[in-house]
Amino acid sequence: MTDSLLLAVADGVVEGINLASFSQAVTAVRHYQPKFDLKEMDQLHVSVVPRSITEKRLSRALTAFDCAVDIGVQQRSDMDQPTLDALSNLVAEIAELMRANPLWGFPEARLIELSNDPVFAPEHLDELRQFTSVVRATYRVWR
Repeated sequence: MTDSLLLAVADGVVEGINLASFSQAVTAVRHYQPKFDLKEMDQLHVSVVPRSITEKRLSRALTAFDCAVDIGVQQRSDMDQPTLDALSNLVAEIAELMRANPLWGFPEARLIELSNDPVFAPEHLDELRQFTSVVRATYRVWR
């Protein structure tokens, strides 16, 4: 049951991102392990990855499930400030979407934590000339 719960949360995140409007065109896809060839990275990739699930028994009849989902934003860049700023702004827009809306298709889930640390992966900029940022959204579901 917990695996299907985590996947349902991840699918809700994908649906919400794909229904929203952002400053640039976005199509989110759920992955288990997002891996792309470097030549594919010229286009924007938004990957949603089921990360973890923890359970806390609250009573005999009630358990809290915390489902963490990673939202990765990746694209190879010319390393110019406007392009990197636009990608950073997109990450902020996605985080704001998660913060301001209930989970799509799963309204009983509640966002309890949102993190973006580090804001970008400096080693990806250095080694791959690629912007990579990951937002972790953790939703709580009671059952």
